[in-house]
Amino acid sequence: MENTITAQDIIRDGELVFKKTACLTDNVLSYCPGCGHGVAHRILMEVIDEMGIQSQTIGVSPVGCSVLAYDFMNIDMQGAAHGRAPAVATGIKRVFPNKFVFTYQGDGDLAAIGTAETIHACNRGENIVIIFINNGIYGMTGGQMAPTTLPNMKSSTTPYGRDVKMMGHPIKMTEIVATLPGTCFVTRQAVHTPAAVNRSKKAIRKAFENQKLNKGLSFIEIVSNCNSGWKMTPVKSNKWMEENMFPYYPLGDIKDL
Repeated sequence: MENTITAQDIIRDGELVFKKTACLTDNVLSYCPGCGHGVAHRILMEVIDEMGIQSQTIGVSPVGCSVLAYDFMNIDMQGAAHGRAPAVATGIKRVFPNKFVFTYQGDGDLAAIGTAETIHACNRGENIVIIFINNGIYGMTGGQMAPTTLPNMKSSTTPYGRDVKMMGHPIKMTEIVATLPGTCFVTRQAVHTPAAVNRSKKAIRKAFENQKLNKGLSFIEIVSNCNSGWKMTPVKSNKWMEENMFPYYPLGDIKDL
């Protein structure tokens, strides 16, 4: 099996230069072309593979685009109701304290219907990892305004742009959970360039190492695009993300104990 070549491996001049991690299934990704979910999946599974913890890891995916993760992550996966992934992960980790447990959630899930579960899991310092994909919109259900939608940003439910006087300000969940004593590592990263991918992968590795050391909850936000929901090409959506999302959601470590 170690020498098996898959459709996702890369061969140049007869030499294997990239091999897909065994922690990803051979299913073809069903995300929209240009979406950051696929890259986030890959680096998350590469970390698990490189740490040698594939059989010891349990992932929890709730509702939204993140629910598709179980098709692509070749590990034990558990579904959760919308927003409830941190609660489910808490139960799994307490029953199996020696397992590595993570949630994989979108912004509509984590910062809207799942706000309470997120805040209280972070406040309790549950020894899990939360991976939070923030694309500022409800991607799967029709491009509606999410808690993270930017001021004046258009969506299917804010066709003239988000009016903060009527709809409130975007929620910066990462800054909020950084204030809670139960979090040990809180960071915001991206996956739109090779350098950003490397930084995100290092952050994910650190989060799982923290869990191994029983340090508490690690929270990783990945600011991504949703070119379908934003009604842009993948290239334009990445540029728009750099010019608009990053100033409001600046990248970098916020808390590192």
